[in-house]
Amino acid sequence: LFKVSGMAKNGNDAEIDEGLYSRQLYVLGHDAMKRMQISNVLISGMRGLGVEIAKNVILGGVRSVTVHDQGVAEWRDLSSQFYLREEDLGKNRAEVSQPRLAELNSYVPVTSYTGALTEDYLTKFQVVVLTNSTLDEQQQMGEFCHSKGIKLIVADTRGLFGQLFCDFGEDMVVYDTNGEQPLSAMISMITKDSPGVVTCLDEARHGFESGDYITFTEVQGMTELNGCQPVEIKVLGPYTFSICDTSGFTDYVRGGIVSQVKMPKKISFKSISSSMAEPEFLMTDFAKFDRPGQLHVGFQAIHAFQKKHNHLPSPWSQADGDELLTLAKEVNSAQTGSAKLEQLDEALIKKMSYVAAGDLAPVNAFIGGLAAQEVMKACTGKFMPIMQWLYFDALECLAEDEGFMLTEEECRSCRYDGQIAVFGTKLQDQLAKQRYFLVGAGAIGCELLKNFAMIGLGAGDGEVIVTDMDTIEKSNLNRQFLFRPSDVTKMKSDTAAAAVKQMNPSIKITGHQNRVGPDTERIYDDDFFEGLDGVANALDNVDARMYMDRRCVYYRKPLLESGTLGTKGNVQVVIPFVTESYSSSQDPPEKSIPICTLKNFPNAIEHTLQWARDEFEGLFKQPPENAMQYLTDPKFMERTLKLPGAQPVEVLEAVHKSIVTDCPQNWADCVAWARNHWQCQYSNNIRQLLHNFPPDQLTSSGAPFWSGPKRCPHPLDFSTSNELHMDYIVAAANLFAQTYGLQGSTDRAGVIKILQEVDVPVFTPRSGVKIHVSDQELQNSNSSVGKIQLSRCFSASREALFKMLMMTPTFTWTSLWQHPT
Repeated sequence: LFKVSGMAKNGNDAEIDEGLYSRQLYVLGHDAMKRMQISNVLISGMRGLGVEIAKNVILGGVRSVTVHDQGVAEWRDLSSQFYLREEDLGKNRAEVSQPRLAELNSYVPVTSYTGALTEDYLTKFQVVVLTNSTLDEQQQMGEFCHSKGIKLIVADTRGLFGQLFCDFGEDMVVYDTNGEQPLSAMISMITKDSPGVVTCLDEARHGFESGDYITFTEVQGMTELNGCQPVEIKVLGPYTFSICDTSGFTDYVRGGIVSQVKMPKKISFKSISSSMAEPEFLMTDFAKFDRPGQLHVGFQAIHAFQKKHNHLPSPWSQADGDELLTLAKEVNSAQTGSAKLEQLDEALIKKMSYVAAGDLAPVNAFIGGLAAQEVMKACTGKFMPIMQWLYFDALECLAEDEGFMLTEEECRSCRYDGQIAVFGTKLQDQLAKQRYFLVGAGAIGCELLKNFAMIGLGAGDGEVIVTDMDTIEKSNLNRQFLFRPSDVTKMKSDTAAAAVKQMNPSIKITGHQNRVGPDTERIYDDDFFEGLDGVANALDNVDARMYMDRRCVYYRKPLLESGTLGTKGNVQVVIPFVTESYSSSQDPPEKSIPICTLKNFPNAIEHTLQWARDEFEGLFKQPPENAMQYLTDPKFMERTLKLPGAQPVEVLEAVHKSIVTDCPQNWADCVAWARNHWQCQYSNNIRQLLHNFPPDQLTSSGAPFWSGPKRCPHPLDFSTSNELHMDYIVAAANLFAQTYGLQGSTDRAGVIKILQEVDVPVFTPRSGVKIHVSDQELQNSNSSVGKIQLSRCFSASREALFKMLMMTPTFTWTSLWQHPT
């Protein structure tokens, strides 16, 4: 862990506020955050799409953001621009949005600019984002940015259609193309050949791909590979790959670890003008057949229409649709190379015309999220950028009836103009009557509530109910944009409800602080669910998701399910009698780590992390809880004796230790306990393990026992001058003291003085001690545990334990109730 103090508010290089950026640091890493911290970003166009991008970039933590717009707020902007109010109509969009955007992150200065984007002005920025711009502006500024090494992103939405373009220059360096943790594998064989072939242990596939670079450590025999420069590999199979010429190396003996190295990758972008003629499309699940090419032509035709008439095609105007189709044919005829289509999809082009005047909050949120992610890629060099065009459509939102058309008269003027232009007034009236239940007001919940307010959900006779039992923490502010520093410790649901009420005063929204589950079914009962039109999940755990799914299936209500993990995300729409439910399919269970590997043969960092977690719970959570149940629950013994295998023995021995043998009288006892536990875990147990399996031990087949995933350990010698050893003693002793309600201490000099008086028994490894090499051995051993072994757990009767307990000064009934843990 690195120490942090806060990012300077003037954008200068400084430490990073881990309290705010903790989740983002997990995804990007420290180096990428530092690179983002020195990037100045210009975002032009403060309509719905522009403000989405600005919001996300500001939360991300760049050096500065300048928002630019020369236009004024109009009625149609209110359908998606969540930082505009009705009283802002006629005011400059950038100037109105600036103070509200600036509240998002005190570390990122936000300024507004309303002048022309001259070449001199553009040179102030490392990244420029254009939205709501003409094709001429895009090409003119695109050529200048390309020549000066300024990274350019062009983003546009037209109703149900979205467009994204990236130009990060001819010498863009990507330091990490996928952001995944580097892979590693253990080696079982390396051949002397040209090229040499590496075979990994067959316990797990290596996961490498051809073209990856790797390095070697701990190879015995062929030591030329240890510490070598990264070597490019060619994958031959799930357990094998080839490397360089090893024919001149010494013979391989055994062992070794191969680790993936993330190598910088240089990529080259074309300018927007060059890329228009020879477009490279990012093929996604959203791209159907040749649709990216069709949309590429369609967006150019919309630009041509707007340049000719100084406005977009009118909503659902057949005349404008016919004209746009004619313009699209002219654009296509003028194309050369791969940009020219053999045949235009005339129905698709006309639908683009019908909805082009629309401005939809959900589409802006989607394209805005992608564009902001590209800004972060441009600043950090982390993750592969879009090469170079991305097109998106959501035509499935329109009615499926053949020949479905709205009339121009159905598109009235109000704050939902941008949405009515696409769906008409009838759908808008339906949305206002909807009664929706949102479960969770975290990162996804905040985004959903913002979109609900913009589309007018529950803004008439309907209602939005949001429940979340959590309070706001500082780390939430980096992603949950409805909250401000002054909101920390407040309830999420109430604060989020109040925030979106400001965005759209018409929305009827109620905040609850309830956990969903059997305990709250008296609140969320039959009447409650029967009155709903749908449910949206914004949860962070599978159990609650499964519960809400069951409730929605039972009451036959639609469920919108979503989740995120770093840069990954998922969405599932559950419609009664149409789709499968959330619980119909399950993710495969996470691969568990064998107990024997954790206890005796750890070989990977995840093993040590899991061991530490098990150690903590086994010392400071489970024994105190079991001891309290033993003392207060008459059925504890009956329930414990029914546990399988050796668990009754383990539980009862732990209880006996907690309240009799290990019960401390004072702080010195806690220090002594910590010191002896250290000796047991980091010296005695390892010495016993090496007594059973010496470093030169051979298996029955003559192979070295300590090879492959079994790595030979070494016992430690305790020293008060070793800072790490003392960290352990101080932490363990304080945790132990807190468990018993005793006063702890962080005075190291005092702890050292106590340690000098601690008697640490001399340990001699014993013969005949069984150490299980595999989990199968452990299971076989546990199954043979008989009732006779339980007798040693009852050497002290219940009454005797009570007497011992009450004779202990620190263990009074009052302290038990004051310290239930």
